Amino acid sequence: MAKKQKKREETPKVNPDLEGFKMNINTFGEISSSFPIDKINEFLNKNVDDKKLRDREDLDDLKKTDE
Repeated sequence: MAKKQKKREETPKVNPDLEGFKMNINTFGEISSSFPIDKINEFLNKNVDDKKLRDREDLDDLKKTDE
């Protein structure tokens, strides 16, 4: 019989702001994360373009107030 190979846990390359971020799903389907949801949302607001909000004229003003 062939021996089973052990899986290596390699850490993926991530943005330095998200260093140490991990998400897990338990047997009940509940999602747990190592970062608070507010920090994740703040990161996404800064770094991800939302196509629904592209045409808003006040979008630049909203981003400036967040910084």
